[in-house]
Amino acid sequence: MFFEKYQLLLFKEKHGNCRNFQLRGWMIASFFLVLGLLAAGNAFLWKYYSTHHKLEKTLSLAEKTVQEQKSQLLSLSQKITSLQKNLARINDFDSKLRMMINLEQENVQDPAASKGGPNTNDFSKGYLPLYRQELLARKMHDFLRQLNVEARLEEVRQQEIIHRLQTDLDRLESTPSIWPATGWLTSHFAWRTSPFTGKREFHKGIDISAPRGTPIYAPARGKIVFAGRDSSYGLSVKLRHDSSLETVYAHLQRFAIKPGQNVSRGELLGYVGNTGRSTGPHLHYEVRVNGVPVNPLRYILN
Repeated sequence: MFFEKYQLLLFKEKHGNCRNFQLRGWMIASFFLVLGLLAAGNAFLWKYYSTHHKLEKTLSLAEKTVQEQKSQLLSLSQKITSLQKNLARINDFDSKLRMMINLEQENVQDPAASKGGPNTNDFSKGYLPLYRQELLARKMHDFLRQLNVEARLEEVRQQEIIHRLQTDLDRLESTPSIWPATGWLTSHFAWRTSPFTGKREFHKGIDISAPRGTPIYAPARGKIVFAGRDSSYGLSVKLRHDSSLETVYAHLQRFAIKPGQNVSRGELLGYVGNTGRSTGPHLHYEVRVNGVPVNPLRYILN
């Protein structure tokens, strides 16, 4: 059958002549085989194209979803960072209040550290480089749960402080808790190089730089035990709040009080000046406990 000869006649219309073609059986079979293969190939290619087109759409949609998830995770990490900073600020405020009213300090653990997270305060730096989105989301949810627990514990601690404050208002009124003057903090309670001798010495208070004549206010209730001139501090004031706590104000321009006068929190003491050993107008502010200088920033709440 494949090797038999077949004749193909082609007639031309209106001319009456024809052409004769002889074909072997295998040639006809090959023609139909190639035609079938082409049809099958076209069907396969069309199916492949349709599948590829669907996959391309799915991939595009998945990439868009992943991008949206990354944006949401970044936004969430920024909110978590803000929450962590707020909690740290509340804990710091809690510590200051406890010190002022003589409550036992509590060891407040960093929620990030308690969950095995990074030590850095910036949550996004520690977590965002992780490419496994599921793991990242899980860690964020754990962190938020820990923050929620810390917030509830902080609420309990604040209630304890409020109760203590209600029973010890007299002590609170006599504890310096506000800035004595407005200005810029230019020198801390720390070691520094003396601007006069060039030697390393300990600065016993903080320096608040302000224009000459800036008002200085009492940070708490007390009694003026000294208001005069000192060789180093210039015009200075010493305010005694209780038997163990005193505050000192140095380099004043002039006084607004007299020795022996009782003052309340927010009452005017004097004005910023440049008297004594001073390189410019500023207030040198000290807090002393039993005569020993301590860091004034531990007491300032505002």
